[in-house]
Amino acid sequence: MSDMPVKPKISFENLEVAFASKTDAELRKMYLIFATLNNNLISDLGIGLANLAFKLKLPVKGIMKKTMFGHFCGGETIAESIEACRKLAKYGVHSILDLSVEGKGDEESFDRTCEEIYQTMVESAKTDYMPFGVFKTTGLGDYHIMEKIQAGEKLSAAEELAFSKLKGRVDRLCKAAHDLGLKILVDAEESWFQNVIDDLAYEAMEKYNRERCVVYNTYQMYRHDSLERLKKAHQVALESGYLFGAKPVRGAYMEKERERAQEMGYVDPIQPNKAATDRDYDAAIKYSVESGVYLVCATHNEKSSLQLTELMNLHGIEPKSDRVYFSQLYGMSDVISFNLAKAGYHVVKYVPYGPVEKVMPYLTRRAAENTSIAGQSSREFELVKREMKRRRSGK
Repeated sequence: MSDMPVKPKISFENLEVAFASKTDAELRKMYLIFATLNNNLISDLGIGLANLAFKLKLPVKGIMKKTMFGHFCGGETIAESIEACRKLAKYGVHSILDLSVEGKGDEESFDRTCEEIYQTMVESAKTDYMPFGVFKTTGLGDYHIMEKIQAGEKLSAAEELAFSKLKGRVDRLCKAAHDLGLKILVDAEESWFQNVIDDLAYEAMEKYNRERCVVYNTYQMYRHDSLERLKKAHQVALESGYLFGAKPVRGAYMEKERERAQEMGYVDPIQPNKAATDRDYDAAIKYSVESGVYLVCATHNEKSSLQLTELMNLHGIEPKSDRVYFSQLYGMSDVISFNLAKAGYHVVKYVPYGPVEKVMPYLTRRAAENTSIAGQSSREFELVKREMKRRRSGK
């Protein structure tokens, strides 16, 4: 077998496919949103004013639903969001309902979050276009307790009980995925309690990943130890006889991680530069394809996505194989999602939802991400402008 990947016939330059689901009016709205995000000052000011307006209980919900919220979120409820998912499904793009509300951090809110995520999975199982559930472990239990466990500190009796409840919620959702015929993604979080999340994910994998891959753990490749962690965890799975699911991402908490490491005087867990993150991300994808890992490739990077299609081709993995899914966020990188789906690959969009005022932290992060990722908002903006020009020319 040649070491040179055979290039599949796919291009991320087909704007007609990328924006097929958008009307001219929706495209104009996208133009305004990304024009705003492309200007750091205006973007920061707009988000700041929106947050202030919600605190002052001013009537801005309607405006938000027609702009940022409407573009980056599926809706306020499960039912509203399923409508957005159904629209994506017409173009072969599948969805993951993602509750993007930050709870109060007490046992009652953890129970509510668990129940809501469970309901997303019940509704997802009724469709053939919502194959995954997803959760953040910090939505299901107190991260302070996980932090103490990772630091080797002794828990009080109350903390032991709270952690037992957290484990029960995690198990409930993973078991539901197994019983409903779905898959479930365990999101990655901060390094100082990530080991505990990993252990919960691996425990669930050992329990539910026997006949098929149900539970997937997430690896933030901006951490310099993530590639090795993924490989070691896969080796344990092989030795223990269960299937291993991984979702490599580039990551989301870099500034916070660096600041904490500096303040507390421990080795910075973050890669020295973006090139190192990209290297390890692509290495994780290559390892997963070559080693039998069940993979969710979560990226807005066109080069990484294209490389994965080439690796799949090289190793005889069909586009519709259950081994590989591509994933992007709702409202972003449609040029990747829709072109991959058109070419027959498994593509899933994370579709965030929740009450507008409670999703503002998520929207704030999206705005920051679009303006901080090198060229992300300008790339989206340029693509929208090109598509508007293409439509006007009638080509």
